[in-house]
Amino acid sequence: MQEQLVETTNDIKERKSATFREAILSFESEFLKQPSAVTGKVLNKLCPVKHTFVDGAYIREIFMPKGTLLTSKIHKVLHPYFVMQGKCSVITEEGIFEIVAPYHGLTKPATKRLLQIHEDTIWITVHVTKERDLEKIEKQIIAETFKEALAYKKKEELL
Repeated sequence: MQEQLVETTNDIKERKSATFREAILSFESEFLKQPSAVTGKVLNKLCPVKHTFVDGAYIREIFMPKGTLLTSKIHKVLHPYFVMQGKCSVITEEGIFEIVAPYHGLTKPATKRLLQIHEDTIWITVHVTKERDLEKIEKQIIAETFKEALAYKKKEELL
């Protein structure tokens, strides 16, 4: 009986996660169709990123101005993040959270966030890698799809 309850609970959590994943991808798709949506070089100017490399790690710092609404990429690996300045609302499959600096947390594999920036925000992530090529680093830490992120997570759990 206990085993069935655990299986049922896990099934509900997975269905809830899958529903959230579909919803955030759908939102992002519709959002990007809006005339006010920015991507690429315009987004990089609006939200500049600073890259720092140290022995065995890559540190990524992004500035997000007040009033910005954006989605993150799909994260492949567990890593820490630090909010050094600002205030934002964050929606993930785990719920809606308000983050006020200073704050730190962990990004779990297969996380994709919707962020609403209430005050100018500085968000820093730290990734374990010896790589210094940004394209190669992105392939290590970012997934193109949730399926890819979840497959990578399962592979890592087996090691």
